[in-house]
Amino acid sequence: MNKKDKSIKDDNDVLSEESLNGKEKDLENNNDVKEETDENVGTPTYEELFDQNEELEKSLLRANADLDNALKRTFSEVEKAHKYGIEKLLIELLPIIDNLESAISNLSENVTKEDKEGIELTLKSFESTLDKFGLVPIYPDNEEFNPEKHEAVSMEEDDKKKDGYIGKVFQRGWELHSRVLRPARVTVIKN
Repeated sequence: MNKKDKSIKDDNDVLSEESLNGKEKDLENNNDVKEETDENVGTPTYEELFDQNEELEKSLLRANADLDNALKRTFSEVEKAHKYGIEKLLIELLPIIDNLESAISNLSENVTKEDKEGIELTLKSFESTLDKFGLVPIYPDNEEFNPEKHEAVSMEEDDKKKDGYIGKVFQRGWELHSRVLRPARVTVIKN
C-alpha cells in the first residue's frame, strides 16, 4: 500500500470508531431513560386496580343503558310512523266525506231512490275503509263540550239541554288512533 491509501484507510477507521462511539453513547442514554421510567411508573396497587375496575363496570352499564334507551326510542318512533304515517293523506280525504254527506242532505226531491242509496253506500264504503286504518268519527251528540275534541262555532240557547253541552253539530270530527285530526264543529249551549 502506498502512503496515500494508508492515510485514507486510517481516516476511515477513525470515522467508523467515532460513529460507533456515538451510537454506544446513545444506547447508554436510552437504557438510563428506560430505567428511570420503570422506576417512576411502578405497578398499580390493588385499590387502584379495584377502582379502575369499578369505573369500567359503571361506564359499561351506562353504555348498555344508553343503547337500550336508543333502541326503545327507535322502536317507538317506528311504531308512531306506522300508526300516523298516513295522517296527511287522511286529512286530505276528509273533505270528500264532507261532500258526500252534504250531497245526501241536499238531494233534490226528484232524485231517484237508487241514486240516493248509491251515494249512501259510497259514503259507508269510504267510512269503513278509513275505519280499517284507525280513523274514527267523533259524534258529539249529548256530550259535554270538550275543547280537545270540539271546536265551538257559536253559542245557542236550549232549555232541554244543560249549559256547556253540545247543541248542533255542523261538521263531524275525526280521530286517528285517539289523536284528533279534526275537531267537530259544534254550537255550545248557554242558557
